[in-house]
Amino acid sequence: MTSDTGVPDGYEISTDPARLDAALIHRWLSQDAYWAIGRSREKQDRAIDASLNFGLYEQASGNQVGYARVVTDRATFAWLCDVYVAPAARGRGLGTALAAAVRDGLAEHGLRRVLLATADAHGVYAKVGFEAMAKPEKWMVLGEQ
Repeated sequence: MTSDTGVPDGYEISTDPARLDAALIHRWLSQDAYWAIGRSREKQDRAIDASLNFGLYEQASGNQVGYARVVTDRATFAWLCDVYVAPAARGRGLGTALAAAVRDGLAEHGLRRVLLATADAHGVYAKVGFEAMAKPEKWMVLGEQ
């Protein structure tokens, strides 16, 4: 069952940075997320500090069970990254709820574009409106591919 906000019952999403468990987020990403394996704690803390963060929490315990980070100017562009749901909490629609919360949280800014990259979760993001780029040939990258 999900609430009217799309978050499954018993969970909540917050953008309050004081609620984030930075040590837990670092452990998740640096040890279990293919895109961030080996990321240093210092680098992760800088990323958190410079981003809009979404924490996913169990309501009963207050424990953090998920995370998403958005790099944005809050005017024209955003990049959704570092989306993670703890293994024990997966399979409950929490990743989709987190992606929807990000989409909805960014809507007020009237951004022209919100990007993300994923190797294996296209279906999760498609459920909340993300789609493949119509003209990927227009885009270029500097750095790791």
